[in-house]
Order: sequence, then structure tokens, then C-alpha cells
Amino acid sequence: MSTYDVAVIGSGPGGYVAAIRCAQLGMKTALIEKYSSLGGTCLNVGCIPSKALLDSSHHYDDAVKHFEEHGIEIPGEVKVNLEKMIERKQSVVDQTVDGIKFLMNKNKIDVIQGVGSFKDATHITIDKTEGESETIEAKHTIIATGSKPSSLPFINIDKERIITSTEALKLKEVPKHLIVIGGGVIGLELGQVYKRLGADVSVVEYMDRIIPTMDSALSKELTKSLKKQGVKFYVSHKVGSVERNGEKIVIKAEDKKGKEVEFKGDYCLVSVGRRPYTDGLNADAAGVKIDDRGRVEVNDHLQTSVKNIYAIGDVVKGAMLAHKAEEEGVFVAETIAGQKPHINYDLIPGVVYTWPEVAAVGKTEEQLKEEGVEYKEGKFPMRALGRSRASGDIDGMVKILADAKTDEVLGVHMIGARVADLIAEAVTAMEFRASAEDISRMSHAHPTYAEAVKEAALAATDNRPIHM
Repeated sequence: MSTYDVAVIGSGPGGYVAAIRCAQLGMKTALIEKYSSLGGTCLNVGCIPSKALLDSSHHYDDAVKHFEEHGIEIPGEVKVNLEKMIERKQSVVDQTVDGIKFLMNKNKIDVIQGVGSFKDATHITIDKTEGESETIEAKHTIIATGSKPSSLPFINIDKERIITSTEALKLKEVPKHLIVIGGGVIGLELGQVYKRLGADVSVVEYMDRIIPTMDSALSKELTKSLKKQGVKFYVSHKVGSVERNGEKIVIKAEDKKGKEVEFKGDYCLVSVGRRPYTDGLNADAAGVKIDDRGRVEVNDHLQTSVKNIYAIGDVVKGAMLAHKAEEEGVFVAETIAGQKPHINYDLIPGVVYTWPEVAAVGKTEEQLKEEGVEYKEGKFPMRALGRSRASGDIDGMVKILADAKTDEVLGVHMIGARVADLIAEAVTAMEFRASAEDISRMSHAHPTYAEAVKEAALAATDNRPIHM
């Protein structure tokens, strides 16, 4: 029987990062993965493939709608080759997964393929695909089994016409009318992909706005921008049934007045969130407690009810984000090694990779009001930037919320070109508890999208933006 200092169950961003950090710290490490491909949901059917399709569809959209104004003329018709687009997406995935394999070899981590289940608190049985099984011993175990797409009780996901994000990443045709149930990150990103490629797209959302967990100013701006692109929104709609009849999908919902509304399309993307995945883990055998929402219970050190077993990522409480899982993977590895790491969960950024992109960190304006915190606000529109006018990406703004007395930055919310990258500036500033004035006095290169951050900080400091 092989013995390890640490066994990690699940090779997503949380799991593989935890394994690497454990190996860096001198621990003999095993990584257990049920699929033949490493990287979990994120690399295989989540973050990476969706970004590949977003980029490909963005190029097509630019070619059809915007090249001419730049003086670029393409004779003949610009066509979508969806099969080739999907092939490119898969090649991006394959390259990324191969990169993880390389990192496992480089760090001398033993990768074991199969379903890992607890025999007891220190032994894990791995059932392999060819019917064989292997049992290993581990002083410490990190559960990183991730999540799966959620659904609604009355929806039968057939994976053909009524689909999840997994199937939406490999469709054989562009839908005529894609109905998206759920106005969150996944639904909006994939909805925009197919809208660009020629589909009619309708988003049906239960809450009174899209991206409802983010600052309402971002919801408002993104709604306005996507409506201009032709996406239709039906908020405050409660879906009651989803039926398939051949190649047609019929969805019935109630609007906010209680009136029944019917939607007809050829594909329905169900994107109502994700649920923790612990199937086959046999947590009970190790004494690991699972809560009523299917999450592994952990303390502030991400330790389960069993002291040598930890859990990270989507399978525990908190935002289901790859970068949050990565931080937790490092945190647990360093905790096991006797170090004293920290994670500030208020400073885990959230991003929507539509175009314009949306990004935020810290408190929303709604949260500050609810908590009774006195704050001041600074806003700056992207259209006032020379860089935005040069690229033609004038939608969006940056909004900074700072403490009314101390000027400490409490939240930064942005929508516009490349804000997924810009948000790191806000995270850095807030990690060091910067004031709005601190940001406003830092030199920002000209012309850049980042100048909007400086201008919003000037607006928050003393309502003194330069270019507005």
C-alpha cells in the first residue's frame, strides 16, 4: 500500500494548486481524479472553454459589425464555421490540460485516475475505470471534488435541446432561439456567444435584475449594453415548466403580476447555479459531515469535522470561483505545513466575461446601506477615456465606494473593456487598505482603460475628476 503525506481528491483549480503547493513544501502528494483529463470543470467544461468561445465569437462579431468603420473591408460574406470554432476551443482545453500534466510531473505528484472514496479517515480506495481498485494511506486528505450544474425539480435536462453549460460548449448548430433560464454569469456569457453567432437569445430571470448578487449599478449597465446587442430580458419571471416537443421547447413562466407568459425556442440553456459534488466520496466512513445543502462542513481553517481532512473550493461554503478555490488550496497546504496563511474573503473578485466585461471586489452599495456604513461614491464613465474612444469600447464605468470618514476603499465595481484584468488593481489597493486618495495619486499610464480607476478615485476623494 502506498503511503502519502497528503492525498488530494479532485484535480480542478483548487485540487491541483493544493497538490503543487504541498509538493513545494516537501510533502509526498497524490492527486486523485475520476476523469482521464485533469483540470476539473474549470479547465474542461467551464472557465477555459467558455472564454475560448467568447473570444472566437467576439472576433466574428467585430468582423461583421465593426471592421468597416476601421477601414477594413472584407469582400464576400463572413461566415461562421461552428465546427471549427468548437475544435479550436477543444485545442485550447487540451493545451491547458497538458500544462497541468506537466506541472504534476515537474512537482513529482502521483496522479491516480479513478473515483476516490473514504475507507476511513486515513485510507482512500480508488475505483479505477477498468474495474480494478487501489487503496492508499494518507496522513492528510484535501477534498476538492467541486460542483455540478444545478437544475429545477420539474426540468428534465436531456442534454440535447434542454441543456446545461456543458452541452452548450459543444453544440452542433447555432440555435435559432436560445432561451436561457438564469441571468447569472454562465447564462449571460454563453447567451452572448450564441447571440453573436446569429441566435435570438431570451434570458428569463427569477430575480428583478440580472447578475443579482453584484452591485445594482453593474446590473443596470450590463442590461443596457446587452439589450443594445439584441439580447432580450425577462426579469421577475418564475419559470413553472419546460417541455420539449421534437425540436421545439416551450417554457411557461409567471411574470411579476402573476400572469402566465410562454416562450418558444429550439434550445433551452438551464443556468440556475451549481451544486456541491460529493457523489461517491463516502464521507460518512471518514466521519466527515455534510450540511443540508450538500456542502462539506469546515471551520475557519477549512478543516472538516475530522482534524486531518480538509475541504476547499465549490464543495464548501462561499463563492463558487476557481480563484477562490486556488487560494484555499494554497491556504490548506500551508496550514498542514505548520504555516499561518490568511485569506480575506471580502477581497475575492467576481468577474463576468461578457463584452463589456464586469468585475467587482468588496462591498456593494446595497450591502453598505444595509450595514449602515457611511460611504461616499466616485464614478467615471468609460466613454470619457481616450483609450475607449480609440478602440470603440465606450460602454461602462468604474464606481468606487469609500468610507465617508477615513476614505478607505470599501468596494470597487466596474464594467467595460478589459475590466476583468483591471480589477486586480482594486484588489491590490484594498489588500493594503488604501484610501481613494491613495489610488488617485498613483500615476496611471495614458491612454489606458485603467485611467478610469484613477478618475473614479478622484471623484470619490473630493469629487474632483479631471476629465469629466
